[in-house]
Amino acid sequence: MFAGLIEDFTKWMESERGLSLRTIRNYCWYVKKFLHWCEDHNRSVSTVEILDVDTFLASCGDKGWSRVSVATTAKALKTFFRYAAQRGWCLPAIAPAIQGPRLFSQEILPSGPTWKDVNRLIDNVATDRPQNIRDRAIILLFVIYALRSSEVASLSLEDIDWENNRISVFRPKQRRTQTYPLTPIVGNAIIRYLRSVRPQNCRHEIFLTLKAPIKPLSVGGLYNVVSRCMANVGLHPIHRGPHALRHACAMHLVTEGLSLKEIGDHLGHRSTSATRIYAKVNLPELRLVADVDLGGLS
Repeated sequence: MFAGLIEDFTKWMESERGLSLRTIRNYCWYVKKFLHWCEDHNRSVSTVEILDVDTFLASCGDKGWSRVSVATTAKALKTFFRYAAQRGWCLPAIAPAIQGPRLFSQEILPSGPTWKDVNRLIDNVATDRPQNIRDRAIILLFVIYALRSSEVASLSLEDIDWENNRISVFRPKQRRTQTYPLTPIVGNAIIRYLRSVRPQNCRHEIFLTLKAPIKPLSVGGLYNVVSRCMANVGLHPIHRGPHALRHACAMHLVTEGLSLKEIGDHLGHRSTSATRIYAKVNLPELRLVADVDLGGLS
């Protein structure tokens, strides 16, 4: 029903706004969520009011979305309704009125599963099911390298140097590429996925959907993968997506005695101020976990 709207919106973001492919994918995912909500509530783009947008954003928060995710959703909807107003699809007053939650630096402590639970999560996807083979490779990247969702979504086949056992990750916040040692557990998981599961496709992105239409996994798709795998082992942390695994890795490195500078470098932080929040965390139970290779950092 909304395919035409999304297609036009995508072309506009590409040609007029010059947004990155990653941003376009993310915005489309959030806008689709909202449009499906509109469909369920008998709303169309032409009849949407700002109260509808506010109600939708509130429902996202009620479902456990982080404030950052809700704020990003608001930004995506503001961009969409700005375009929709230009096309005459809606009232021009909607876009300026959209407000996401205010974000504060270090407003909450990092929230993630314990390292023991991380190992349970990894063990649970160590099966021969095609979906689990793919999901295990994804989860290991989040756990071991503490990558952001956008960084995993944009990983391409060319980013892995098999000969020298290295993986290169483009850090959008730093606008640079960071290279890590490719640990055996991650390398073997990716090889298994590429050889036995990944659809034959001309796409360069590593992680794809397994059913038609075959396309790269979006940030939202990666969130669904991680939250589903967490639910399957009974994990329900405050943050249920990939960022929870990033926090788990960081907290584990804190308990292992690494400096904030070392942890910040591993997480791709631009400054140590972004890493200081982990100094507030004291989780001694993380010292009792099984050994998982962190690329020479553990």
